[in-house]
Amino acid sequence: MPSTLRTLATLATAAGTLSAVLLTAPAAAADTTSDECTFSRTNHKYVGTPWALQRVNLDELWSQSKGKNVKVAVIDTGVDTKNPQLTAAVDGALGRNMLPPKDDKGKPVDGFKSKATTDTVGHGTRVAGIIAARPMKGTGFVGLAPEATIIPIKQNDADGHGTAATLAQAIRYAITAKAQVINISQDTANAVPPAEDLHNAINEALAHKIVVVASAGNDGLDANVKPTYPASYAGVLAVAASDRNNERAAFSQSGDWVGVAAPGVDMVSTVPQGGHCSDNGTSFSAPYVAGVAALIKAKHPDWTSREVVAQIEQTAERTINGHDIRVGWGVVDPVRALTEDDHPIESPRPDAGLTHAEAPTSGKIILGETPRERTARVATYVVIGAAVLVAGLGGGAVAFRDARRRRRLQGAASGR
Repeated sequence: MPSTLRTLATLATAAGTLSAVLLTAPAAAADTTSDECTFSRTNHKYVGTPWALQRVNLDELWSQSKGKNVKVAVIDTGVDTKNPQLTAAVDGALGRNMLPPKDDKGKPVDGFKSKATTDTVGHGTRVAGIIAARPMKGTGFVGLAPEATIIPIKQNDADGHGTAATLAQAIRYAITAKAQVINISQDTANAVPPAEDLHNAINEALAHKIVVVASAGNDGLDANVKPTYPASYAGVLAVAASDRNNERAAFSQSGDWVGVAAPGVDMVSTVPQGGHCSDNGTSFSAPYVAGVAALIKAKHPDWTSREVVAQIEQTAERTINGHDIRVGWGVVDPVRALTEDDHPIESPRPDAGLTHAEAPTSGKIILGETPRERTARVATYVVIGAAVLVAGLGGGAVAFRDARRRRRLQGAASGR
């Protein structure tokens, strides 16, 4: 039986599942009135700047690269080009629907009849927006690589028809379509290792210098550290989710295979038809990193996939030396990744990248006066001594003058 795949659109909680939240203003998701996204041409735009973008100096970032001419394959539920921020960002002609015409019961699959530029789920459209949404008046939301090109590859749907086999086919298609970055916001159900063909497809992509980014998974609430696939394959940049405090989001899966973390809570992005929506999950952390990878590939087109991944890991914001199973090498720092890039590296250094505030060094306890106080005291004595000397010399001169005057007067008196 083929391994099934699941898109990581929502996160499990003890109470059930958190749905995506419709945003009507730059308010927090909890302040909105609807508990799910709606897909409509009249869907409201997010008029502010999402927190995940506020943490980045976009002007400084884009002075280095905007991802121009880099192709990013989004293997997902399709990408709806009716959202105006994605219309120019998506190459529909290169898109491909990989779903089979019928499911295992012989029932026609609706997704197969549609193009890769439609998305009835909304998952792939949100993923694509985080990577390459174009700027638009009236909203502060924009993709991290706003000049990159999205190749939409529909490989899953609301009914979970995607399998490890179709994912492998999608990866191989991305190779033929000349993708330089592949984003996979999916994993196998129950962390089951898939057939080796998927691993082979990943290795083929890596051999073509393609950066493969995958979400780590959302089963972290029970301290689950099982490897997920394809994220845990060697060479894949597995991305965990971080919160506003740069700490692991509670739902994010941990493991020694996690490469970095990226914002994954209250992630604003584009939805089908138009407007924006907020959602949670490592599904939306992965494209944040895929966007950074696109920026690096545009600036350094000859770098290998390993060098791009190492650059992202090396420049991530860390709180400890070395690797952390919760956030990998740290939380991605887009600006550092694009500015501290004098030469390519093959792997991150454990002792590099610490960015947390160090505790101040305790001052030495000195009994009596300090050297500074002693210097000040001596200087004071010198000044006072000089003043006394000047005063003494001046007084002596006056006394000597008076004595001579008295002697002259006495001599004059005796001579009379």
